[in-house]
Amino acid sequence: MNRFDYARPATLAEAVTAGALPNAAYLASGTNLMDLMKGGVARPSLLVDIGRLPGLDRIELLEDGGARIGAMVRNADLAYHPAFARRFPAVAEALLSGASAQLRNAATTGGNLLQRTRCAYFYDTASACNKRDPGAGCDAVGGENRLHAILGFSAQCIATHPSDFCVPLTALDAVVELLGPQGPREVKLEDFHLLPGSTPERETVLEPGELITAVRLPAAAADFAAHARYVKIRERTSYAFAVVSAAACLRLQGGVVTQARIALGSVALKPWRARAAEAALCGQRADAAAFRQAAETALQDASPSGDNAFKIELARRVVVRALSLAASGTPARLPALPASAFSGEVAHA
Repeated sequence: MNRFDYARPATLAEAVTAGALPNAAYLASGTNLMDLMKGGVARPSLLVDIGRLPGLDRIELLEDGGARIGAMVRNADLAYHPAFARRFPAVAEALLSGASAQLRNAATTGGNLLQRTRCAYFYDTASACNKRDPGAGCDAVGGENRLHAILGFSAQCIATHPSDFCVPLTALDAVVELLGPQGPREVKLEDFHLLPGSTPERETVLEPGELITAVRLPAAAADFAAHARYVKIRERTSYAFAVVSAAACLRLQGGVVTQARIALGSVALKPWRARAAEAALCGQRADAAAFRQAAETALQDASPSGDNAFKIELARRVVVRALSLAASGTPARLPALPASAFSGEVAHA
């Protein structure tokens, strides 16, 4: 780990000023950043600790039915917030699917959005990685890549984004609130992360010094509460990142889909919104045939980036399962470890 300076600002304004300095990095809980620094992948010269800034740890249920989640809200606190989980059950289910209980007690909303890919070549400083060292090449191409991207990748980078939390947030049109040297602004989460193209080192739309202050769910997101699920397939039942995941949120009337929201995780370098599949479902009966067609539409542009063609069919099946579970209705109780047949259950409401 390189030597670095440390600052603990008392206000948001002070934080942004410090964060705009060359090679500065914001520090929340550090669950991902510390690992990157220890491995020599990230080498900031200044850490700006935002952990004690006032107002960033609030969960606000808005009168219009939406919600505002402060950047320093812990994943566990949000997942187990009864009123939030009732309004946005797929988000709670995704949070409970992520990492271990210990990590959920530490990880934050803002940090989750900014976590880096888990591509092994990105973490191995002896390997060529355009994301870590622009122009170096990509050893994942032609390497061990069975878990890599099937959508939106380029010759420069075939990595995936690892977040569970971001997948239902993207499906539900979440908005990211930012504060930077030029003042506040808002960005749709769907547009917040960038596909690799020719500049895989640029992962988000954040400008130098910009800080995530909150994530906001619109009132319309709560309209899907009765039919919303998150499904994650992983190689180990617990404590593993997704091979493929999907969030599905439906509004039904007389067994017919009137609105649909679908997003996939671990298929691209950002959560992947399947808008064409959503449109194809509207007006259809909520049955297996319609869900299979929606899954085909969602993956129509998918292709292997290496030895991972299996992920395309797996993603189709995960979309069908997520839609089928959503159509059956949100359960009154969500499993403590979703996708595990052996987990106990906890109330989400």
